Amino acid sequence: MFSFLRRKTDFFSGASAEKIEESVMTAIKKQQVIADREKEEAKRKKAEEEKRKEKLRLEKEKKEKEALAAKAKAAGEEDVLELGADGTFESSKSSTSSLPKPPPANVSKESEKVDDNKEKTGEEEEEDNTPPPVGNGGTTEKYSWSQSLSEVTQNIFLPPGTKSKMLDVDIRNTSLKIKIKGQSDILVEGTFHKRIIVDDSIWTVEDGNLVLSLQKENKMEWWKCVLVGDAEINTQKVQPENSKLNDLDSETRQTVEKMMYDQRQKAMGLPTSEEQSKQDMLKKFIAAHPEMDFSNAKFT
Repeated sequence: MFSFLRRKTDFFSGASAEKIEESVMTAIKKQQVIADREKEEAKRKKAEEEKRKEKLRLEKEKKEKEALAAKAKAAGEEDVLELGADGTFESSKSSTSSLPKPPPANVSKESEKVDDNKEKTGEEEEEDNTPPPVGNGGTTEKYSWSQSLSEVTQNIFLPPGTKSKMLDVDIRNTSLKIKIKGQSDILVEGTFHKRIIVDDSIWTVEDGNLVLSLQKENKMEWWKCVLVGDAEINTQKVQPENSKLNDLDSETRQTVEKMMYDQRQKAMGLPTSEEQSKQDMLKKFIAAHPEMDFSNAKFT
């Protein structure tokens, strides 16, 4: 960075060593404040996630206890769990003379048919044989771009001889506008696909191109495009660098790998990890309660 400042700007020529040091320390302190803020935000999100998991665990234990209590009711009147239309189990009264019939032998076969239909649907969809996007980005008439999980790099094509001091660059959280000072023609203008962090985003002119380093606000998702309305890429074919994944902490890496797995599952018409978990829980419940009739139940 300092090499660039020496070669391309007057950063060193017009200021004393003390002034330069003051500028550098100001920038470092600013970034430290941002780093501390992000650290606190990560702690807060982790605490909320732990509370959510604890709540789900308690709800699961409650449902299991209710199921056991229903099974232990007096023979004259029992609590029978029924699967509601919203996918939750409800308790209703029934006498011993109207106990649920054992599930028919074809229940599992019906489930297999549903899974087979999902697979067939995925196979029947038009196959996308296009290669993965270069740099996980693309190219338009006005610029090329690439991305990582945390950053988007946009290379905007400039007229020959354009210098940085000639440009009017307006970067906002949701929009971008670039033009040459004193001219009415706009080089690039539009709304970002997702929000960015303006304070952490920078731009420079290199090799005749305006290079923007845009920091994503949500660092856990891939962009389909830079500006709304431009050509989109297939994010299911995005290929993050393994070295970048290794740089992430274990919790963040698990989140990224889960996201990539779910994308592949959706592309093949298969259930995501969360959907698969729900299906597994339901299968265990059915196996634990063979006395219940699920032949007319609707699963959502």
